[in-house]
Amino acid sequence: MAFEWNKIHKFEDSFEREIIDSVEDYIMDYYDIIELHELTEKEVNEIKTFTQELSEYSVMQVGLNNILMRWDDMNE
Repeated sequence: MAFEWNKIHKFEDSFEREIIDSVEDYIMDYYDIIELHELTEKEVNEIKTFTQELSEYSVMQVGLNNILMRWDDMNE
């Protein structure tokens, strides 16, 4: 019988959500803000630079890119 992992997407979703929440918490603590929309353009550029310098294989890319996309959506 071949190996199977039923409902693996539930595990993936859970890990992804944990990464996104951890990145958001870290950024809010680092910049001493309460809401994501409080980030300045300068701070967002710092995060973008950090993200670009981070390994493309880092699991934290999921959370960082999510934060950047959400900030962009709020500021369009």
